[in-house]
Amino acid sequence: MENTLNTFLQFLSQEKGFSSNTVAAYGNDLRQLAEFLRTEAGHNGQEPQWTTVERPLLLGYLVNLREKRYSAATTARKVASIRSLFNYLSSQGQMAQNPALELASPRVEKSQPQVIGIEEIQSLLRATDAKPNPEAQRDGAMIELLFNSGLRVTELVSLDVSNVNLEPGYLRYHGLRPRSPTRERRLSLPPPVLQRLQGYLSQSRPQLTSDSQEPALFLNRRGQRLTRQGFWLILKGYAKQAKLSGVTPHTLRHSIAAHLLHSGRMSLREIQEFLGHANSSTTKVYASVKPILPSSRLAKAKPR
Repeated sequence: MENTLNTFLQFLSQEKGFSSNTVAAYGNDLRQLAEFLRTEAGHNGQEPQWTTVERPLLLGYLVNLREKRYSAATTARKVASIRSLFNYLSSQGQMAQNPALELASPRVEKSQPQVIGIEEIQSLLRATDAKPNPEAQRDGAMIELLFNSGLRVTELVSLDVSNVNLEPGYLRYHGLRPRSPTRERRLSLPPPVLQRLQGYLSQSRPQLTSDSQEPALFLNRRGQRLTRQGFWLILKGYAKQAKLSGVTPHTLRHSIAAHLLHSGRMSLREIQEFLGHANSSTTKVYASVKPILPSSRLAKAKPR
């Protein structure tokens, strides 16, 4: 089972262009299903195979999830993973019938995305400015950039120094939209972002690395590329100092999306393209959110 699963995960990564985090989530979901199938197979002494799974077993797994009190959102995600695997096996001619065809998924009510306003972002930035060290200057640049750009945190930490051009004031990066992993985008940087990036590059980054060949834009204290988990912990710390609850990297992404829509700067379709959403229904949730953010602080990205 593991060999087949690894082949499928490789397909998601290389052919579909899914991010490493998404692929890992699929793997976790499907390995949990595999464990359930092994337990069931143990009752009749047979080693299970993905290609011999029948619909009643999948229905039994969903009952098992319900008995364990998994949320509707988590169950829906696991159902999506199951459908993807068996759709893949069927498309490869490895199964005569797809057991996951029309497998019911629980209805998930879309929650309102959490957004923050200009006072909250200024509180976060003040918290970085209060610390006179290279890491804090780096953190201010990251928060300002993420807040203005709508970048995913994975896109943020994947940036190299070569992606930044301070003279005309723009950033080039590759979006992580599924099925288009190498799509290049160009982001015009407003003055607040340019100022912080310039300060970080000229003052703080040289103090964080002794390796002139290191390409990463944002570095940890060991001089290596900062990870998404590292940035999440950094932002969490500043949010605590600013007495803000529930602030995550995605909060900043939500905030710019809602403002761009309600300020009239972008339509829903343009917001979908800006954020790299594969499905328009994901973008429509911003129609009911109205943060207060000055337009002068916002960057504007266009696909190239």
